[in-house]
Amino acid sequence: MKTSLLTVFLSLFAVLAAADPVQLIFDTDITGDVDDVLALAMIHSLADRGKCELLAVTISKENNLAAPFVDAVNTFYGRPEIPIGISSNAPHRDSKYLELAEIREDGQLRYPHNIGIDSEPEDAVALLRKTLARAEDNSIALVQVGLATNIADLLDSKPDDISPLSGPDLIREKVDHLSVMAGSFETIDGDNRFLEANVRNHIGSMQKLAEGWPDEVPVIWSGFEIGIAVAFSRASVKSDFDYEPHHIVKEAYLLHSGPEHDRPCWDLTSVLYSVFPNRDYFGLSKPGRVAVEEDGFTRFKPTRRNGAQQGRDRYLTLSRPQLERVREALVQLVVQPPNPNLP
Repeated sequence: MKTSLLTVFLSLFAVLAAADPVQLIFDTDITGDVDDVLALAMIHSLADRGKCELLAVTISKENNLAAPFVDAVNTFYGRPEIPIGISSNAPHRDSKYLELAEIREDGQLRYPHNIGIDSEPEDAVALLRKTLARAEDNSIALVQVGLATNIADLLDSKPDDISPLSGPDLIREKVDHLSVMAGSFETIDGDNRFLEANVRNHIGSMQKLAEGWPDEVPVIWSGFEIGIAVAFSRASVKSDFDYEPHHIVKEAYLLHSGPEHDRPCWDLTSVLYSVFPNRDYFGLSKPGRVAVEEDGFTRFKPTRRNGAQQGRDRYLTLSRPQLERVREALVQLVVQPPNPNLP
């Protein structure tokens, strides 16, 4: 019996270890908060471990340095070839850390990149459509952290030279799930109608996402309450990046939050769930439907069909034991050194 159980365990481990990496698109408003930077670093660490493949990054806020900065992060982690897109009608956002893409030492960029020098970013919706069109069916994990402007525009997109499918039909055919950091599903500091920033700052696009995303493709919401519970340690920022004399993630964190702040990890939780949906890092609500109200409040309503609980949407929950596991996983993935075997 022992031999049989051991054989089963080893066989299961081999299957899990050999699992194909998650095919991931990262849609981010990487201009304001620094948790977007932490999340992008985490994706690269997961890619180094063979757990995901970053296919594209699209940016949902406008800043001339946003795409160069993302390119600099990707280059820092050895993946300068990853395509980057930004919307021409995205709202502008100033930033405390994007200037890192411009710092020069002895005439050379501290953090090399090509965008803004030898090339320009692509159009975000065209890049989303192209990436989806090339993908295998039901293979894409779409992680959206920030405004929903790019996703709303994707939903509005029509058949074109890239694909004969509309945006919703492309999503139905190619996307496995959407993991979105937005909204709140618990009372926050006594406020039972908390208006989370990713929704409040562009209500119309999040309403379009909530109303127009295809029913067949699951949406997992990470609310404000999840990220606020797992803050990144300032002690880690102080010491765990010292394997590089200049580290783009550490410098971005310090420019945004300073050395005396533990920054909540909102965006990272959506990445962690998307890559490891079956590792019990989080719990899930019962299925239902999220509606975005006129003031930006996200209301979740459980739904039933044919006597059973069903619905497109679920939101993350977090127990005390899960909280400690998630915090440790996030920190270790963010501080992991880049793969030295990549360019």
